[in-house]
Amino acid sequence: MEDTSPVSAAMHRAKADARASHVTVGELRHLPGGRVETDCSCGMVLTNGPDWSLDEHIRLHRAEARYLAVSQVAPPGMPRLIEVGADRRPG
Repeated sequence: MEDTSPVSAAMHRAKADARASHVTVGELRHLPGGRVETDCSCGMVLTNGPDWSLDEHIRLHRAEARYLAVSQVAPPGMPRLIEVGADRRPG
């Protein structure tokens, strides 16, 4: 039987680093027209839109950050839901 762990150390670190690098900072800004925005610690401004809430944008942003971080350390050849060519992997 193969000795395995549920999550490799590299993937665990990548996910934790992404979580720590993408937190909301400052206060909410209420703009004209019902727009609300806040800042992410990575520098991106997160906002609501005509068809999404601020909460949805924050959740998508964090999910994308985790995906990119884990994708960078995923072992070559691991089956993927989204095929990522070597030339398209995050730098």
